[in-house]
Amino acid sequence: MKTRRETAGHLAAVITIIIWGTTFVSTKVLLEDFAPVDILFYRFLIGLIVLIMVHPHVLTFRSWRQEALFAGAGLCGVTLYFLLENIALTLTYASNAGMIVAVIPMITAVLAHFFLSGEKLEPRFFIGFAAAFTGLALIFFNGQMMLKLNPLGDILAAASAFVWAAYAILMKKISTFGYHTIQCTQRIFLYGLLFMVPALFLFDFRFDASPFASPANW
Repeated sequence: MKTRRETAGHLAAVITIIIWGTTFVSTKVLLEDFAPVDILFYRFLIGLIVLIMVHPHVLTFRSWRQEALFAGAGLCGVTLYFLLENIALTLTYASNAGMIVAVIPMITAVLAHFFLSGEKLEPRFFIGFAAAFTGLALIFFNGQMMLKLNPLGDILAAASAFVWAAYAILMKKISTFGYHTIQCTQRIFLYGLLFMVPALFLFDFRFDASPFASPANW
């Protein structure tokens, strides 16, 4: 039973990575018509509405500790991660950002080792770590002996990777609450949208429906 659950978990992770990889390309396309903060706001507002329609039973307040973890997950996994990623994609190549973010599992493993009990760094971790950085080097060199770096964009992409790793640690703690996955995601999206409000004012957000008329943006 445990092996079957682990296999299902690994399969779900692979599918998630494949879907996740397409977001860098789709976001790059959306940036032709939308500002980074616009993409962030619309994406999660639509996502929250859909999740409530799919599962209308939202969570009720239980404790301030739980709310703090949900809020932290919303800040890290929604607001900061995607804002940093979207801005990074205006400054660097999608391939660079994608490969930098690909080391998130490595960063998460290191953080888990220090912040979660029972999480150990095994030999296979270091093998995977070496393989990930080899891939990074190949992408950065682009088949030539010349780096294709965009320092600020790549730094922001790296920062988003660390932020997402922190989100993964928070989600590990949230998973012990025993709530429905969709309910947890709803609460996290809600906090993410709330933390997004200052960014909307900072980046002078203005609602404009015209970009939605383009089929490419759907």
